[in-house]
Amino acid sequence: MPRSRKSQIALEATPYYHCTSRCVRRAFLCGRDEHSGNDYEHRRGWIEQRMKALAEVYALDICAYAVMSNHYHIVLHINAEKAKAWSDTEVIQRWHTLYAGNLLSHEHLAGKDLYEEQLNVLSELVTEWRERLMSISWFMRALNEDIARQANAEDVCTGRF
Repeated sequence: MPRSRKSQIALEATPYYHCTSRCVRRAFLCGRDEHSGNDYEHRRGWIEQRMKALAEVYALDICAYAVMSNHYHIVLHINAEKAKAWSDTEVIQRWHTLYAGNLLSHEHLAGKDLYEEQLNVLSELVTEWRERLMSISWFMRALNEDIARQANAEDVCTGRF
C-alpha cells in the first residue's frame, strides 16, 4: 500500500526527491492518442511553464523532469535554508501569488496596524505557509490541480486528471 509523501520525506536523510504523477481514466497528458487521433503535445508546455512558475514561488528547486504521454517525473530539491531566510512579508507575498490569503495577511501587506492578537494569529499563519511553501505535497497539488483544470476544460469533463 502506498504511503503519503509526508511520511516518506526526511530532510535529515536527503533534500532530494523523485516524484511522479500519472493520469487517470487512460487520459493522454502529451502526445498523440492513437484511439481518438487527438494531439495533446501542446500540454507539455503547460506542464513545463507551471513547474517553472511554481519553482519561483516555492522553496523547491527543479533538478530534472521528464514529461511522458500519460505521466511525468520530477526531481525536486527542498531548499529549507532559502525558506528560512524569507521574511514574514516575503512568505505572505509568495503565498498570495498562488492563494487568496486572508484579511489579516492583506491588511499586513497594506501597511495597516494590527493588534497584538492579530499579529500572533498572522505569525502562526506565516509559519504554516512557510512550511507549505517548501512542501513537495503542496507543490505537486498546485501543479496537478492547474493541469487538471486546463485539460478538463479542453476535454469538456470534470474530475482528477
